[in-house]
Amino acid sequence: MSAADTTTPAKVPPPRQAPPPPADDLPRVRRPSGGTAIPWLLLAPCLLVLAAVMGYPLARLVTLSFQKFGQSQLWGFQPAETVGFDNFAKVLGDGEFWAVVLRTLVFAGGAVVFTMVIGMALALLLQRVSGWLKVLINIVLVASWGMPVIVATTVFKWLFDSDYGVFNALLSKLPGVDMIGHNWFASGPEGLAVIMLLVVWGAVPFVVITLSAGLTQVPRELEEAARLDGAGSWGVFRYVTLPVLKPIIVMLTTLSVIWDMGVFPQVFVMRNGHPEPEFQVLNTYSYDRAFVVNDYAQGSAIALITVLLLLGVVAVYMRQMLKIGEVE
Repeated sequence: MSAADTTTPAKVPPPRQAPPPPADDLPRVRRPSGGTAIPWLLLAPCLLVLAAVMGYPLARLVTLSFQKFGQSQLWGFQPAETVGFDNFAKVLGDGEFWAVVLRTLVFAGGAVVFTMVIGMALALLLQRVSGWLKVLINIVLVASWGMPVIVATTVFKWLFDSDYGVFNALLSKLPGVDMIGHNWFASGPEGLAVIMLLVVWGAVPFVVITLSAGLTQVPRELEEAARLDGAGSWGVFRYVTLPVLKPIIVMLTTLSVIWDMGVFPQVFVMRNGHPEPEFQVLNTYSYDRAFVVNDYAQGSAIALITVLLLLGVVAVYMRQMLKIGEVE
């Protein structure tokens, strides 16, 4: 063995790196002048349109709700008189108003629950059908979603007609069931159930299409890992699918609450323009006070209270979305 083989090679120290230059010597990236104003300039046309379309009606609504404004003021026989919070006191002190609020909340809550449950079930079903069948179902959903509300309401009136309704004829074919001549609108609960079915039918397509898009973002690896760990179909849905879809579900639920609490044409057209007291919801009640009783100030107060209720729903939505953002 030679001496070259037994000697240990000397370790070469690593080269010293030069210290970073001070912050003052670093090249500065110039920001374009007026960078903060560019987004506002781009948003300006949209903001102007919103202010013109929504700003004046909302301001007028608030003004009317604090005035005494009826037919005499409408035709100019008497000037509008500011009455402060008297309109709100009358509305909030009216037992009929609270009955309408409760009816609206129950109606909207039921419609939202059925819409989300049916929409989720159909969206999950679309993930398990063949390609051509999925395309066919999507075409049917889009076609029903694009149908005008007045047309859909007219079709439902025919389906549930007491004399010529198809639904009564189909139910009567069941053993021991005789629904020929049954009037679904003779009582408020049955009639509102039919209107709720109409609202759900019109809202389900949007929910199905949105949830189907969200389901494509669920990682298949997580689902397979959950199944390998012994989770069943419900376990995979609860612990894997739902957490991924939570932001979409919160958004859809909030939008559904806002839309279903703002229902007007379905009730108005279904009852031929004159909803009975047991069919009144907040929007039709506000319309009735303003244009049937001709108390525009009280109708404006009811509409403003409805807006405040919906703003509460939006506040809950924003809070949930902020919580989701903090977790992520």
